[in-house]
Amino acid sequence: MIEVKNVTKLYGNYRAVDNISFTVEKGEVIGLLGPNGAGKTTTMRILTCFIPATSGDVKVAGYDVFEDSIEVRRRVGYLPETPPLYPEMTVSAYLNFISDIREVPYSRKRQRISDVIERTGLADHYTRVISTLSKGYRQRVGLAQALLHDPEVLILDEPTVGLDPNQIIEVRGVIQNLSKDHTVILSTHILSEVKVTCKRVVIIHEGRIAKIDTVENLEKQGHDANTYVIVLKPSSLDWKSSVELVPDIRIDSEEVMGDRVRFILHASQPSFEHFFNAVVEKKHIFTEISPVRASLEEVFLKLTRGDEGQASLKEERKVAA
Repeated sequence: MIEVKNVTKLYGNYRAVDNISFTVEKGEVIGLLGPNGAGKTTTMRILTCFIPATSGDVKVAGYDVFEDSIEVRRRVGYLPETPPLYPEMTVSAYLNFISDIREVPYSRKRQRISDVIERTGLADHYTRVISTLSKGYRQRVGLAQALLHDPEVLILDEPTVGLDPNQIIEVRGVIQNLSKDHTVILSTHILSEVKVTCKRVVIIHEGRIAKIDTVENLEKQGHDANTYVIVLKPSSLDWKSSVELVPDIRIDSEEVMGDRVRFILHASQPSFEHFFNAVVEKKHIFTEISPVRASLEEVFLKLTRGDEGQASLKEERKVAA
């Protein structure tokens, strides 16, 4: 549904986006994740034909954003970070106006407006002036305008930024509902949004793609070694001597619980197998072995802060004038 290949965007002597490539399949919900200034919004503006790329190829629903921009716009619904609203208009007048701009056929206009009002939860606010709405409901109006022409692709830029916790939950629920019928790209720097709504993540840092993977795989890869919660019923008090010679393991947070001991084990897969065999050989009894996954926050920080040479990477984004 979306194909981005070797895309670069320059603003003067600055690389906002640096040779990025990724694809999004039909019906997929993908998170475009990165810190502020990473290049997320620039990427979305290129996808929606708002600005051109300096170089590279982009296709949406089979149409080239450079050569067939009108066809792309017909197939994309876009909610920018600041919704494109007219605060002096009522919700009904605004959506009628947008449906005309979007060339929604007259025969379908009333039904389309009714459908998006229902899907975005605006039925009780349909006659209100937009300026009187809370920020959460203004976001809903922004979502409604993006949906009016029934696009194949939805591109949402920071849809919950600036909202209070209740409004975030409300808008998140709307997005989850929309994802059933649309291909969605959700840009955010809020990790919980990605984990709840997206199956796959494109992490952008300093204008480049740092990682593309599923949320599940990212959490699995967060630790350099596997981490486990272990609970043992030891056969002797000196149980630790049974495993002291196993290489490349580390035991943390040891806690005695009656006749059991609980601890965190850090070990590579081969080392864990040696550890397991050593414990069984000494007739200690495992009562719990639970793998621990890194949080998405840990993975994100590791990819965007932990890499050495970030200063040189920033310098590489500057192009000689």
